[in-house]
Amino acid sequence: MQLPETRSRAGWWVLALVLLSSLLFVAYSIVGTLVLGLFIYYGSRPVYRRVSGRVSSRNISAGATLLLVSLPALLLVAYTVAVGIRELSAFTGTGIETYYAQLVPGSNNVPNVLSNPQKLLGSNLGQFRGELTTAIQSLGAVARGLLHFFLAVTLAFFALRDDDRLADWFRDEVGEDSALVAYLSAVDSDLATVYFGNVLTVLLVGVVATVVYNGFASVAPSGISFPIPTLLALLTGLATFVPIVVGKLVYVPVTAYLGWQVFQTNPRLFWFPLAFFLVSLAVLDLLPQMVVRPYISGRTTHTGLVMFAYVLGGILFGWYGIFLGPLVLVLVTQFAGLAFGDLVRGEKVTAQSSLSIGSDPSKKQ
Repeated sequence: MQLPETRSRAGWWVLALVLLSSLLFVAYSIVGTLVLGLFIYYGSRPVYRRVSGRVSSRNISAGATLLLVSLPALLLVAYTVAVGIRELSAFTGTGIETYYAQLVPGSNNVPNVLSNPQKLLGSNLGQFRGELTTAIQSLGAVARGLLHFFLAVTLAFFALRDDDRLADWFRDEVGEDSALVAYLSAVDSDLATVYFGNVLTVLLVGVVATVVYNGFASVAPSGISFPIPTLLALLTGLATFVPIVVGKLVYVPVTAYLGWQVFQTNPRLFWFPLAFFLVSLAVLDLLPQMVVRPYISGRTTHTGLVMFAYVLGGILFGWYGIFLGPLVLVLVTQFAGLAFGDLVRGEKVTAQSSLSIGSDPSKKQ
């Protein structure tokens, strides 16, 4: 009498595996879009929760958060990166098409029609047609990139709007006290720390460093050169990943370089490198370490592991590896602490973690 029921359950499990395989294939195909959407979601969620406490409509709260906070911040960072790449190209003497080809898949060079559009006015019809064809191909690649960005923002919008409903449904289906709910809750808490905390700290330091470096470059005394300020600012932001050392990896050598120039030209200008060092120490070093990072990051993640996750993720997977690496780290760390030991010993998996790294699954997040 149990055979039909057994066959029915087996059929449902087969269907579940087929659907899961399909979802994994889709996720693999657009993994960059998904992890970017996750980053936007976690970066926007603290702001959204404050806005939703004052606005009754979830749609308006999510849309306002993305349009007024997240998107302008992302565009500012994108512009800063673009300026930094241009400075890198000028400093190294490497054509910008080298970096363009890496950032825009499917393009081998910067079309002349994009880098120097005034040439079209003096070109013949055949040359114009070739330039226009190349431009259309590259613009198609850019359009695909914008489409993926739009999908990532859309994913973040629906995640902000419906995350509580999805979490409540999952808890009702699986059980409030199940180990799986504890695992996913701890993963959610750690991702909030890693994405909103660490990444946004780096982006904030990079943007502030851009203002500071370009400000000092604009007021540099005659005879004192401040090279590639925006690129150095981006490197300062990336250096914030390194514990304790942070921006010192960049602004200390820059201070030494400025001091060497002052020594060679006019020692009376010693105030300039000194002022640069003191401002950088206060704004790009002490403030992020003592105020910003503890406030928005918390201290639940292992700083060294997070740093390696960012670096190795970027090396292995490209631009989206910056967001994928920490995601993999959090998933593996929480699994190792929560389930690995119980599975090896053949015991029931509980909500108790054997690691002190990351959020505690046994505590309600």
